[in-house]
Amino acid sequence: MSNSKIQDFFGKPLTIVNIGLGSMAQSVRDQGVPVLDVDWRPPTEGLPRLHTTQSGIDIDTANAEACRRIKSGRPVLVGMGIARDVIPGMHAHMILHAGPPITWERMCGPQRGAVIGALVYEGMAQDEAQAEKLAASGAIEFSPCHHHHSVGPMAGIISASMPVFILENKSFGNRAFATQNEGLGKVLRYGGLGPEVYTRLKWMETDLYPTLDRALQTLPDGIDLRSLIAQALHMGDECHNRNRAGTSLFLRAIGPALARTSRDGEILARVIEFIDRNDHFFLNLSMPAGKAMLEPAEGVDGSSIVTVMARNGTDFGIRLSSMPERWFTAPAGIVQGLYFPQFTEADANPDIGDSTITETAGYGGMAMAAAPAIVKFVGGSPQLATQTTLEMYEITFDEHEQFTIPALNFRGTPCGIDVRLVMETGILPQINTGIAHKNPGVGMVGAGILRAPEACFREAFDAFQRI
Repeated sequence: MSNSKIQDFFGKPLTIVNIGLGSMAQSVRDQGVPVLDVDWRPPTEGLPRLHTTQSGIDIDTANAEACRRIKSGRPVLVGMGIARDVIPGMHAHMILHAGPPITWERMCGPQRGAVIGALVYEGMAQDEAQAEKLAASGAIEFSPCHHHHSVGPMAGIISASMPVFILENKSFGNRAFATQNEGLGKVLRYGGLGPEVYTRLKWMETDLYPTLDRALQTLPDGIDLRSLIAQALHMGDECHNRNRAGTSLFLRAIGPALARTSRDGEILARVIEFIDRNDHFFLNLSMPAGKAMLEPAEGVDGSSIVTVMARNGTDFGIRLSSMPERWFTAPAGIVQGLYFPQFTEADANPDIGDSTITETAGYGGMAMAAAPAIVKFVGGSPQLATQTTLEMYEITFDEHEQFTIPALNFRGTPCGIDVRLVMETGILPQINTGIAHKNPGVGMVGAGILRAPEACFREAFDAFQRI
């Protein structure tokens, strides 16, 4: 087809309107013909527009209350501790993991790898073969991080001896927990194994944790993470897969206290270097901040707001405000993204990690318009980043006044994923994420984007209709 043939009756050039996949019109674009893509979906057949529950609760009123609680949350980093001492329900033979509940038999490769590595780190196994046998023996209790007010990126593993951040939501008094971030590449949270992984974890326990803990003990008001997230959004982060500004802001906030409480100049220098060279360090603060803000919205009768989205590399699960104890699950999706040299999509494990707590709380993929540079990490274009945020307004009940996007005239980020709107529009939450190798021991192989699976939202909506 030549450009000259695409004309109207009077010989004027036409613009092609594409209402299908973008790839359908690519051959036309390649010839220089203007194409207008229309983001259109057929309406969902026979879907009721719910306004009240069967018990008579006004859903919009309930959702307004759930979103009010989310938006008024003020997560503050108040200290640190060892997991077994501070996380409710934690014990020496328990390992917390990302995503909905899962057994060892169903765990994916990277999550198994992280469990094996944690058992070696804990000294419960002498080597990885012994750790694998122990994990499969039934002697270890596996439990979701979300069941213990915690979140973990990727494999999400928290074992008893691991140092954790302690966050307190000053508006409601609830607490949330997460480990320290190891960095990218061959690390435990991606299922990485080996001496360098264990050496790093031990250094984080013996040097990084005490250094940060001493500094935090001298800050009576802690560090206001809601404020840091809000600032980071204005500096090009979305606080899920781009955390360069957030990490810098955190180092700036804690820096004077680190200097005042340092006992060893060389250790202090290594701590500062480690944080400075790890742009993802702030992820393990932005995640529990989201968890701390969302937990008070759990248990609002009649609310259709999503309060948890999480993946374990096998299943993708969500929970609703009005049904906080119930998981709705579907198979985890495949991430479309950018891969490190020598890796391809064939090496990738399905979507994994608790880091979708950021999207659930109103940033991360919801705020991609604030972070156009993220596409250099996860793929896509700056236009896609903006389009993603604009689309997410279609499935959220509210906008977050505390978190705003300069490129959208400081409009609040999309907040409060409403399962009704997801089903009515057919629009699924957009997620940006890291990619783990499907086999234990390898680690990170890339990063990308994907949509949450439709099936778990449909299951949740069907259950919600009956309450």
